[in-house]
Amino acid sequence: MARFMRDEVQPHEDYGFFGPGSVVWKVWSYPTAPTVGFQRAVVVEELDPPLVAAVHRTQGIYQRARTRYDRTLRYFAMVAFAGTREVCRAADILVKVHSKAIGQLPYGGGTYDANDPASQLWIQLTGWHSILYAYEKYGPGKLTAREESEYWEACAVAAELQTCSPDDIPRTRDGVRAYFTRMRPQLSASPIARQAMHHLLRTELVLPPVPWWARPARHVVARAQRTATIATMPRWMREMAGIRQSRLLDLLIVPVMKASFALAHLSPTLELRLLGLLSPSTVPVIAPVKLGVPPRTAEVLTPAQARDRHGYARPAEAHLEFRARQATRVFGDGKAPSDQGLIESQEILGPLA
Repeated sequence: MARFMRDEVQPHEDYGFFGPGSVVWKVWSYPTAPTVGFQRAVVVEELDPPLVAAVHRTQGIYQRARTRYDRTLRYFAMVAFAGTREVCRAADILVKVHSKAIGQLPYGGGTYDANDPASQLWIQLTGWHSILYAYEKYGPGKLTAREESEYWEACAVAAELQTCSPDDIPRTRDGVRAYFTRMRPQLSASPIARQAMHHLLRTELVLPPVPWWARPARHVVARAQRTATIATMPRWMREMAGIRQSRLLDLLIVPVMKASFALAHLSPTLELRLLGLLSPSTVPVIAPVKLGVPPRTAEVLTPAQARDRHGYARPAEAHLEFRARQATRVFGDGKAPSDQGLIESQEILGPLA
């Protein structure tokens, strides 16, 4: 079956921005990434008032939780594994998608914009930190000092695909800690943040429907991932958000998840099957890496080289006129923003429904 799948996999155009042997491929291809790591990221992100305002405005996580999970995970996987042309195209369209997420903050006054560099920096660092944290807690363990340095340098490379500046990415664990310490006074467990966090911890919402006889197993899987994700969150954050879990459960879930992930990691085919349950759209992105399918061109590019070759602007400078029109519609005319970017994104990030 593995050989059949390998023959069916479409190769990427090139190795993307990291390639084989990179610490990014090592950490992001482990089964902790699309499960506990990714769930932790999207839950923690909601404590940022501008971000959760955008999430609440679109209602995507409530109206189409499984689709939203699928599309978002696909994008993060593309940055790590896909060819540079495909990633540049996805990063470019994401700017248009985010141009829709603008409006007035529901608490405290002011406005929010999903393309704001500060919001994008928060998303970038919570995402990359959560993926690494889950890998260390439930996977093979801590990276070496050299690997960790490479990891945060890679995070800065990936930041070039967002509207934030790579210069703002810390390059050390201490630097990352310092960033989160600075952010802590700005975080807020508002009613909409609590609602979003509790909702996103319901793992069953992103699992596919199953026959009645498989529902107990589905419940166990969902409960285990929820428990494992909460166990990665610091106590102060749980208390802020009203998320409760005993210290005993925090301890007991570790060997269970470590063993489960290690077992799944023994078989690339099994990993892809399990990933397909969570995020079908992500399977074609990671399958070439898992099954050893080489790209059409064996090269790794920098984001600058990729933009020059494929003809894309820096995300921070992309679609400025379109973004201005969206702002005029929302803040000037009092209308809902255009869905143009969201509709266009389906070809790249997957269907909306």
